[in-house]
Amino acid sequence: MAGALLCPQDCRLRNVPSLADVGRMSQILAALGVKIEKQGNILDINASDIGHSKAPYELVSQLRASFFVIGPLLARLGAAKVPLPGGCAIGARPVALHVSGLQKMGADVQIDMGMVNASLIGGNKRLQGARIYLDYPSVGATETLMMAATLAEGETIIENAAQEPEVVDLANFCIAMGAQIRGAGTNTITIAGVPSLHAVEYDIIPDRIEAGTFLVAGAITHSEISLSPIVPEHLTAVIAKLRDIGAEIIIEDRDRLRIVPGRSHTATDIETLPYPGFPTDMQAQFTALLTLSEGDSVITETVFENRLRHVAELQRMGADIRVKGNHAIIRGVPKLSGVPVMATDLRASAALVIAALAAEGTTTIQGLHHLDRGYDNLELKLRQLGAKLQRFQDAAEADLNLPGTVAQEELV
Repeated sequence: MAGALLCPQDCRLRNVPSLADVGRMSQILAALGVKIEKQGNILDINASDIGHSKAPYELVSQLRASFFVIGPLLARLGAAKVPLPGGCAIGARPVALHVSGLQKMGADVQIDMGMVNASLIGGNKRLQGARIYLDYPSVGATETLMMAATLAEGETIIENAAQEPEVVDLANFCIAMGAQIRGAGTNTITIAGVPSLHAVEYDIIPDRIEAGTFLVAGAITHSEISLSPIVPEHLTAVIAKLRDIGAEIIIEDRDRLRIVPGRSHTATDIETLPYPGFPTDMQAQFTALLTLSEGDSVITETVFENRLRHVAELQRMGADIRVKGNHAIIRGVPKLSGVPVMATDLRASAALVIAALAAEGTTTIQGLHHLDRGYDNLELKLRQLGAKLQRFQDAAEADLNLPGTVAQEELV
């Protein structure tokens, strides 16, 4: 969606889920003067008449991905004002890599009172190609700098770039608009700047984390599930760990696979790493699964420092987990019990849903605004698989009906 800002013509995106984050990003683009319309899973974006370069604080503060607009705005308009971003409280996730990369491309970037102000320097009308080495293969920084470089003057080389499938997908989207990008999916991406981009219709890739979440849901409930459409190569690390614990994964077609869980599951160790390593976005779901696997498992979180907050809620359900620094030591237990729990971030909410599916009794999950950021109608999909769950509003809070507030929703 941010990449569409690079194009002064119509962009049509297909396979767009109905997520809270998509809605927030739509509001941010609309505030910048973009014409945007969603019908079903199709999103039409026209950024031909961007009115100004300042993204609204009240929207950006809720959404980490909103910071992605800084690269395209700077490339298109020569200036951008973007508040420091918000999102899930899972770690620092600083924007220093974005800022230093843009500075190497000839931008003056200042951070003042929570606002990032960027503009071109030296009388340049376009960003300038540069050689940029990322200290860490950040997905966000790679995508920001790659988008900015598409309209820069000259060649930009991003070294130690992130290799995630989403980076490749964004590169392919930009290429479909006329950008010249080579090497996406490797650790070195080369972008030859072009004067402008053109209209496009583009199908985005399936969500590998949603697919992984359903695979873990099948494993923890000992349920055979077939998933489509997926890209099996995007799930290599997840599939490997599911096989380690004793589940059978069958690739039925190029875009379909089936999980056949074992009668029991055995412990395994997991360390989160940038792609193609095990994804941090699947760590919480596997934590839930390993609580019911036989033996001792160790999960090491290396990407985000605050991404073990779901452990306390799983402990409330009867999980035997100890946290030491960025390690979670899990001893499998025979059962989990349904209790009231609170989601602390997006993937933690999914982990609690997965644990609740296998727990004895009824589990009530609060904090569903986290879940809705990254899952499109998860409860309906699970009900279609036979799960017994229901979403409802807290009646007391709903009756208040205060302006600017959202009634608390719960999943049972």
